[in-house]
Amino acid sequence: MRNQNGFSLIELLIVVAIILIIAAIAIPNLLRSRIAANEASAVNSLRTLTTSENTYYTNYPTFGFACDLKKLGGGKTPPDNTAAGLIADDLSSGTKAGYKFVTGACVVTGTFTSGFQYSAAPLTPGQSGTRYFCTDTSGIIRFNMVDVPTCYAVGQPVQ
Repeated sequence: MRNQNGFSLIELLIVVAIILIIAAIAIPNLLRSRIAANEASAVNSLRTLTTSENTYYTNYPTFGFACDLKKLGGGKTPPDNTAAGLIADDLSSGTKAGYKFVTGACVVTGTFTSGFQYSAAPLTPGQSGTRYFCTDTSGIIRFNMVDVPTCYAVGQPVQ
């Protein structure tokens, strides 16, 4: 009788097939988890922007709201109305966790800004996120599955 050591080709193919089946189950769940984490980060970033805008309004009452990511960001010592240092550099750059943040319709009268609006859109729809978000002076965060939802600036009626 021959004494065989090692695995047969069939045994190796079965192990590879099992690994592929496990990967086929795990990878979609991992992608959905990443999308959910990116969307949660986008919502929290919009909350941060709303809080930072209210802080900016309190600190610089002659200017009102910043309605500008760069004005809310840092870079100056001491901080002033052009770089208040209220948000992190990654958020003030406009992209964070698979989402792009932009300002929307700001209500400006002279040098005073009485309203703000921010929106967050996935950098790669379907991969970095599936929902679009926005917030405005009201602090309400809205979402839409197709495009950035309509947010309303100060003085405009909510429909």
